[in-house]
Amino acid sequence: MLELTDLEVGHWISRYVYPFARISGLFMVMPLFGTRMVPVRVRLLLSVAITLAIVPILPPFPKVDAISVGSFVIVLQQLLIGIVLGFIVELLTQVFVLAGQLIAMQTGLGIATTVDPSQGASVVVVSQWLLFMVSLVFLSLNGHLVLIEVLVQSFFTMPVGMDGWTPDDLGSVIYWSGWMFAAALVIALPALTALLVVNLAFGVMTRAAPQLNIFALGFPVTMMIGLFILWLTMTDMALAFQQHMETLFTFANKLIKG
Repeated sequence: MLELTDLEVGHWISRYVYPFARISGLFMVMPLFGTRMVPVRVRLLLSVAITLAIVPILPPFPKVDAISVGSFVIVLQQLLIGIVLGFIVELLTQVFVLAGQLIAMQTGLGIATTVDPSQGASVVVVSQWLLFMVSLVFLSLNGHLVLIEVLVQSFFTMPVGMDGWTPDDLGSVIYWSGWMFAAALVIALPALTALLVVNLAFGVMTRAAPQLNIFALGFPVTMMIGLFILWLTMTDMALAFQQHMETLFTFANKLIKG
């Protein structure tokens, strides 16, 4: 009887705990749901609900002793898979946070800061504004549902077991971390270019008529032009977010060998 009980416990762990580890790892870091604004209990309940919903359709899991080093390694591996998938999409939101930082520093809007409740850090208002925008676009495009779909698909393309990602796969994730800075610069480039032209115009006017003291008015004018540029580029930023989201989800499917 004791041996049968041990087998039942091992089967329960292999059927529920392993998927729960991967799903909970995703909800720890994914955009919106992985922030401080969502209580831990809500994330826990969502992870349990999704686990109970998808377990009946998942492929068979390896039979590993419940209390063993191998079982512990599998749980850690499932956590890593979920965290990496959530981290990939989190890079998308941080692209626009960095772009907002670049624009704010060049326009003088960087003096206006606020506390980001999702991260508990002080950020410029422009970055917070862009973060709200991309969060709404992410929800409107059902990005959270697509991410969960990618996670469920990963159980078929990367079944639960001792085999996982290679060092090359993890290296590609680090490469995409560098892509975040490049994409932020591309998004902020139109505003930075326009402001550079404005500053050059101020320089020429000051050189031509030093008594006008153009730079005394340059700061407020630059702020107004920066706000105007943000208004003009808001639609393009939403389209850029959609394109970047498709790119990152394609990379996530490739990472899970989908």
